[in-house]
Amino acid sequence: MLFKKDIEPRCAYCAHGTQLEGDSILCKKKGVVHSGGHCRSFRYDPLLRVPPPPATLDLSRLKDEDFSL
Repeated sequence: MLFKKDIEPRCAYCAHGTQLEGDSILCKKKGVVHSGGHCRSFRYDPLLRVPPPPATLDLSRLKDEDFSL
């Protein structure tokens, strides 16, 4: 399976919504709504979802002894 089944519904990545400026979404069903909301007509569109940025590695805390056997 490519995507999780239990996606939290949000207007930000609903197929019925279009991004406006700021946190506003123009919904075909409800009009202008907040991006964190959702309704019964939610339909997940995986292309609208932005994944979280990858974690960065902090090498400043490591010493040379950490890499020797």
